[in-house]
Amino acid sequence: MSVPVFEEFEPAADCGCAGCAQQRRDLALGLPVRAGGHPAAHGARRALVLVTAAGVVLGGGGASALAQPAGAPAGPAAAPADLDAAVPGDDTPQGGTGPLYGAPGPGGYPAPGATPTTSQITTESLRKTTRAEIINRAKRWVGAQVPYSMDRYWSDGYRQDCSGYISMAWNLRGNEWTGSLDRFGERIDRTELQPGDILLFHNPASPTKGSHVTIFGGWTDYTHTSYIAYEQTKPRTRRQATPLAYWSNSDRYVAYRYRGVVSGGSGGGPATPAPAAPYPGSAMFGPGANNAYVTQLGRLLVERGGKNYYRQGPGPRWGEADRRATEAFQRAQGWKGKEADGMPGPQTWRLLVTGQGRSIGGSSGSGGSSANVPGFPGRGYFRPGQSNAYVEKLGKQLVKRGYGKHYLSGPGPRWSEADRRNVEAFQRAQGWRGGAADGYPGPETWRRLFR
Repeated sequence: MSVPVFEEFEPAADCGCAGCAQQRRDLALGLPVRAGGHPAAHGARRALVLVTAAGVVLGGGGASALAQPAGAPAGPAAAPADLDAAVPGDDTPQGGTGPLYGAPGPGGYPAPGATPTTSQITTESLRKTTRAEIINRAKRWVGAQVPYSMDRYWSDGYRQDCSGYISMAWNLRGNEWTGSLDRFGERIDRTELQPGDILLFHNPASPTKGSHVTIFGGWTDYTHTSYIAYEQTKPRTRRQATPLAYWSNSDRYVAYRYRGVVSGGSGGGPATPAPAAPYPGSAMFGPGANNAYVTQLGRLLVERGGKNYYRQGPGPRWGEADRRATEAFQRAQGWKGKEADGMPGPQTWRLLVTGQGRSIGGSSGSGGSSANVPGFPGRGYFRPGQSNAYVEKLGKQLVKRGYGKHYLSGPGPRWSEADRRNVEAFQRAQGWRGGAADGYPGPETWRRLFR
């Protein structure tokens, strides 16, 4: 008679048998705070046991995760069947600011630390990274299927919630939350979004109700109505097409660009423009200043919609017109208080000389006011077989702006491949790629071309 062969095996984490349930209870009761137990100690530990018991009735999945050390880095978890099934609702718990896992603290877990102020976070103090690196880090968590948690930390030291995910992708020195991430970025218009930027909604009245943040991975098509979002949400990290700006609270999401991003590959989007002319220093501006930088500032402000502030000039001597125009530009970025005092600092200067940010009056992108832009007639006028005055008007403007090299004759009223290729060249000059640079003009292409 053959002797049966017995093999040892590790039961599944969500096993609901009595023995596994008891093991989870014992672990929850005996886990000290310094080893990752619940920080609320005895009362919270009692609640943890109740949740564990409830987990047995409901299948045990959630209880298993709670029974593990709260601060310990976790390995990849088994993925639920449907990646797109979970869309975050209004309940969005999250952790606060703190150092990375392994920093000084009881048992090696994160200890409270002072959050740096906006003035302490300078571009020079931030770790430099490229857009490609941001997206690649985001993809690593997608591939690892990191489970969502507001009190657990992945093996790289970052908290497993939405803001911890951004902290990781931006390679920040600690874990931030939705109420502090804006300090590490500059606010941009949604039309300027590029891979690696973020869309952030922080609800200051109740941060756990709706607050969320996603990484912009690129537009899904030329309409710019949806984008590829990388996000940390229940049950785990995901990448999927998402309506702009999000499924809920869409109008309350604000676009930000990491202040430490540098030129390099973009992971599907354009590279950051080359560094602009360096900021000359605050001493060059203000009452009594008389130099070429004041003139340059004034001309840049005029190009960005500030012409009405100057009765004459601009010129080299600092005046109230310079201050008021600078303040108007700063307020156009959404800045308030000391950030919109009319004195150009490094951030104001950089946005002006690179043509970024919002112009005075609300237009965005590089250079000039949109007040005199003719109305966009519609996409249907610019398609194969179309012949109309708008095509010819478009072609003439392309030539005027220096994007007519593909015309062998004309331009004329009949849409041609030369028109499409010239439009594509102009779109790529805006830093657009993929469906955003398909050679067919939309409202934003038209606005920028005629501005």
